[in-house]
Amino acid sequence: MIVRTLILLAVLFIIDFYVFQGVKLLTRNAAPHTSRIISIAFWSVSVFCFSVIITGLFIDWHTWPKAIRTYSFAFIFVTYFSKLFFVLFLLIDDIFRLFRLVTGWITSKPAVAAAEGAIEATSGISRSSFLIKMGAVIAALPFTALLFGMIKGKYDYQVKNIKLAFNKLPAAFNGFKIVQISDIHTGSFMDKAPLEKAVKLINDLKPDVIFFTGDLVNDMSTELLPYKDILAGLKAPHGVFSILGNHDYGDYYQWPSKEDKVANLDKLIASHKEMGWDILLDEHRKITKDGESISVIGVQNWSERMNFRRYGDLNKALENIAYSPVNILLSHDPSHWKAEVVGKVPEIDLTLAGHTHGFQFGVEIPGFRWSPVQYVYHEWAGLYSENQQHLYVNRGLGFLGYPGRVGILPEITLFEFNQS
Repeated sequence: MIVRTLILLAVLFIIDFYVFQGVKLLTRNAAPHTSRIISIAFWSVSVFCFSVIITGLFIDWHTWPKAIRTYSFAFIFVTYFSKLFFVLFLLIDDIFRLFRLVTGWITSKPAVAAAEGAIEATSGISRSSFLIKMGAVIAALPFTALLFGMIKGKYDYQVKNIKLAFNKLPAAFNGFKIVQISDIHTGSFMDKAPLEKAVKLINDLKPDVIFFTGDLVNDMSTELLPYKDILAGLKAPHGVFSILGNHDYGDYYQWPSKEDKVANLDKLIASHKEMGWDILLDEHRKITKDGESISVIGVQNWSERMNFRRYGDLNKALENIAYSPVNILLSHDPSHWKAEVVGKVPEIDLTLAGHTHGFQFGVEIPGFRWSPVQYVYHEWAGLYSENQQHLYVNRGLGFLGYPGRVGILPEITLFEFNQS
């Protein structure tokens, strides 16, 4: 841990030192007093970031006050993520400078100087003021967007309306309404009001059933306690069904013992039941209406990516199942769909997943959609279909790490089933 932290600090210092060269150019015409203030402010931010990281080595950050922990690490992320854009422009400028230096050396002629004036190649080549200014402007854009996402985006709940048609849908389920929520991450919330707002939004949709597709907490079952009564207020005539996500197992927390970790998971599972949620641990259920039924299958977390532990067992969940005309699978990680469902269990008509959060950052406009998470997960947000089988990836209700949302907003999904 210490070695990795030192490597991280070294990388961050290199970024700071590099960016500061651009800052000095931008402020070269400022009064000495102003330049000094800007330099102090720049390095004060770096010292704060370094101090937070170093403090985490000696005091377990899980024990820090939630607001301090969340916003301190968020500030570090926003600061250095934005600086990387500035670094990109500095690198481009340095490449041009190197090219001009090499060209000047080969031709034994004065290197082409930057806009500041002609300089002999042997004296070095000046930086491009235009590129540095452009880099500063571009770096300011993600910095501003990420700050705005922390202020407004994280609780800007969006209801996505999805209509699905099935040719074998029982008549009793024509017009049946399902709400899917996922990735609440109660450990990231600062107060109760946002979740109260979300629960009201969901109940006002008057769903026939509610599905929760994992990650109720970040690490510990105790994170749920302040919000337990609020989430118990989710109501639907056919109930609330839930599954576990990768964070629910406590894999990312250093437990005193294996017994403590097991006890934590047991408490979380018990909390699902105490809230009136029917948690499916590699199991299946029937939802019956007017003598007809559809099936819901729930698996524990299973990912095609090997950096996540596999707890789920789809075969176990399907043991002794009498398939219904329409069968729905709840599986937290969307990579499970291609790995074990499509073409392998054709009876599963719809898989509901979450997990990706849409990276909490991206662009979604008509005709265009992008997020960094698409380079990790092919199915990362919205509806996907293959051979009459469907996958829907919910963008998540909560947030993790970065306490905000930019472009990819928190989602409540309302499905309406119809006969085709």
